[in-house]
Amino acid sequence: MADLKLGKLPDRTPVKLAITITPDLQSALQSYANLYASTYGVEEPVAELIPAMLVAFLESDRSFARTRATTK
Repeated sequence: MADLKLGKLPDRTPVKLAITITPDLQSALQSYANLYASTYGVEEPVAELIPAMLVAFLESDRSFARTRATTK
């Protein structure tokens, strides 16, 4: 087997997840999408922003990162 610098790529198969949110959260997410559009000049649907928001949240949670690193 070759000794490549690039390891095997992780599974990138998208997973669809359906959730129910409150009207207040929907309003806040839409406000965020509007601010995103005015900041970057690109309109993105809320559904496209949420995965990036979740990744950013999880990466910023140091306790979660520590716990996850020790359980992998």
